[in-house]
Amino acid sequence: MSSEPWTIESIRDALGNPTLAQRFLSEINRAPAHQLLTVFAKWERIAKNTLAAFEGSAEIVAAVRRGEEPPGDWIDGTDRLRQAAERIGSQGAA
Repeated sequence: MSSEPWTIESIRDALGNPTLAQRFLSEINRAPAHQLLTVFAKWERIAKNTLAAFEGSAEIVAAVRRGEEPPGDWIDGTDRLRQAAERIGSQGAA
């Protein structure tokens, strides 16, 4: 988002997902007048976080396409997943 102020339209667009955008529009349209700013602020924060996540993922994809290590700190959860799978397997299938 540029330095332009957030609007209902820009929040809706930033959410990206039609279901999420519809939920936002539903909440903002049903909010009592005294809660409008609170609802708007909540969804503005969600929109900002959504945009930040997409920006971060674009950097990761670009690095991988160049054959580089993705930026950031990554935790290898392979052992933890393997242990969980073994635990589940030893308990038998339901």
